[in-house]
Amino acid sequence: MTAATYDVLGIGNAIVDILAKAEDTFLTEQGMAKGSMALIDEARAAAIYQAMGPATEISGGSAANTIAGVANFGARAAFVGKVRNDQLGNVFSHDIRAAGVTFETQVATSGPATACSYVLVSPDGERTMNTYLGAAQDLSPADIDAKQIAASSIIYLEGYLWDPKDAKDAFLKASIIAHENKRSVALTLSDAFCVGRYRDEFLDLIRSKTVDIVFANEAELTSLYQTDDFDKALTQLRSEASLAVVTRSEKGCVVASKDKVTAVPAFPIKQLVDTTGAGDLFAAGFLFGIVRGLSHDQCGRLGALAAAEVIQHIGARPQASLKVLAKEAGLPV
Repeated sequence: MTAATYDVLGIGNAIVDILAKAEDTFLTEQGMAKGSMALIDEARAAAIYQAMGPATEISGGSAANTIAGVANFGARAAFVGKVRNDQLGNVFSHDIRAAGVTFETQVATSGPATACSYVLVSPDGERTMNTYLGAAQDLSPADIDAKQIAASSIIYLEGYLWDPKDAKDAFLKASIIAHENKRSVALTLSDAFCVGRYRDEFLDLIRSKTVDIVFANEAELTSLYQTDDFDKALTQLRSEASLAVVTRSEKGCVVASKDKVTAVPAFPIKQLVDTTGAGDLFAAGFLFGIVRGLSHDQCGRLGALAAAEVIQHIGARPQASLKVLAKEAGLPV
């Protein structure tokens, strides 16, 4: 196997987050399920923007946040995602490259606008997302560069990308190329509602070994196996996935392989501000640990550290050096 050019390459929705604080009453008035992610059209996007309070624009997208975190740790990172040649597309492209990530996907010159997600942050830090996928859903197999995939140690895919057919095909193409080159493929289930839409397909991806590493939170895991029993769901996932990582908020995470389960505590925080990106940054730390050849416990601790950093400020990308924080915490980087 040839040496990798990139440690982790992410494929996902290229989205600009538009964040605003909102009371729970606002969510109720707008018919939003607190803590969920809803897909919306352009008209609904305009209506939400009109109704919401003062907002901040920050580049986001689940896999893009993870890849920005991987780069922040000091790893070599790349991202594949579709934007339009418009203002938000320019914002996204600038921000991901400024984070130290290689981003070479061809920009769309026609069609829908760059994707945006209206993120309402409740007083308790919970986030409710309303996402207009726009240009992001036009990602296609033609955007997958076989040489770039083959040169990446881990390919990281987001479950949100499973909505549009062309993006799904791009996802599968990347997985085939990765495995042909003896690379690993990771998948995040992204959202319990997403799992509800594509349960059988996600299970097939796991059972067919199309993906090697699965990231989920408790809600996604129990939705996947349609049970309220966490331990029962984890047992099933262990029997089917090569490696699975399940985050449990303040209870930390469990790293599950066929031979053992490793529980890792959450990293202490001073104040919870915004949970946006917690799972994304956890994955960044864990994947960084994997490419560095660390133990599952150490990988989990790096993930917990990255998640703790991002939930203590608004926005889903790190504002401090994760590499420095890891060194201060005595973790190997």
